[in-house]
Amino acid sequence: MNQSEVRIRSFRSQPRNLRVSVMTKVEEKHAGNGSLVGKSQLPLEEKHQANDKPEANGKAKVSPKQEADGKGDTPRKSLNLYSWQEIQRHNQETDQWLVINRKVYDVTSWADRHPGGRRVLNHYAGEDATDVFRAMHLELDIARLYLKPLLIGELAPGEPSQERNKNAQLVEDFQELRRTLEAMNMFSANLGFFSLHLIQILILEALAWLMLWHFGNGWPITICISFLLTISQAQSSFLQHDTGHLSIFKKSKWNHLMHRFVMCHLKGLSVKWWNHRHFQHHTKPNIYPKDPDIDVGPLFLVGDLQPIKYGKKKIKYIDYEKQHLYFYMVGLPLLMPVYFNLQSMQVMYLGRYWKVLATCNVEQSFFNDWFTGHLNFQIEHHLFPTMPRHNYQKVAPLVRSLCAKHGLQYVNKPILKAFGDIVRSLKKSAALWMDAYYET
Repeated sequence: MNQSEVRIRSFRSQPRNLRVSVMTKVEEKHAGNGSLVGKSQLPLEEKHQANDKPEANGKAKVSPKQEADGKGDTPRKSLNLYSWQEIQRHNQETDQWLVINRKVYDVTSWADRHPGGRRVLNHYAGEDATDVFRAMHLELDIARLYLKPLLIGELAPGEPSQERNKNAQLVEDFQELRRTLEAMNMFSANLGFFSLHLIQILILEALAWLMLWHFGNGWPITICISFLLTISQAQSSFLQHDTGHLSIFKKSKWNHLMHRFVMCHLKGLSVKWWNHRHFQHHTKPNIYPKDPDIDVGPLFLVGDLQPIKYGKKKIKYIDYEKQHLYFYMVGLPLLMPVYFNLQSMQVMYLGRYWKVLATCNVEQSFFNDWFTGHLNFQIEHHLFPTMPRHNYQKVAPLVRSLCAKHGLQYVNKPILKAFGDIVRSLKKSAALWMDAYYET
């Protein structure tokens, strides 16, 4: 039996929240091996040096998998207990709390230093970020070093692990699916696959330059070279996407180095710009205005909210009534070769947080896989962004089974239908803008 002594005191005479300080002295024995796991800890402010790096404190080590599963709680001093009602109040840029594995972190001061940008953290302020944290970080033991100084408490014992509007059983089943895929080595990359992908790009680039050097710059040669470089740049986009998601190498630093090479030297674009936009996209896919990938104004208005917002403010940069007509003249040549992302132009605004509901797949084929860089598996990619893309086809049946169990729609459509749905979506958004713009 656990022996504990609890003393609760109010922080202020007029408290603004439900925070309580709990002083607990616990001795626990780990079930099964009888080892002692409950010990007192040093105060949080004594755990790190002046440079904000945590010091070793002699605690038992916990594997990243244990931490991700919420089963690796290390010995700790008594922590403040919080309700979801209190946590959800801290959802502003100047006051950001989030929950990971039932631990509460104040990330306000850390937001400006976050590699993915401060807005990524702000998108999950006041919410449970356990699954998205696990999905976006490759080396959890390193990430935990940064989390330790930010720890301020934990969820009260009576509080659910996620916000009350979430399906707890679905969350548990999804986490179990991830553990199953890890056991199947679905997060291990085939380096030969990505090496051939890089060789393809380099051959196309070299061939274009050799043709220019040997044949000159006549119109037929220019057209041919443009075709080769368009393919090369599209495939480079997919390769930088792989490295940006840390899905090739087991060490983050090697992925980052490769990402810089492909993004900066082969494409001439900024790594930080991509990180800033794309990480926001993955934390809140197709949630306007948090996902920058669906904010493609002033050229297009998408979804249900943006057209109404522009219409009420009488914003008309372009004749949006015809946006579904000029999409193939403007959007397809400029956007698709760079980053084929069907759902960014297709899905309507959804005020829900399960990535399966905010996207769809395009049917698998050799051409579709190559043409889209395996981003035709949008559902699997958004659920497991660090998974090497050559494994998406293998895990798709398991994801489809999970969706069927919980009554979630798993959309998988032909590529031509997907292109048609883009136009139909733009036409619907244009109608919403017209109604709001011309209303008296």
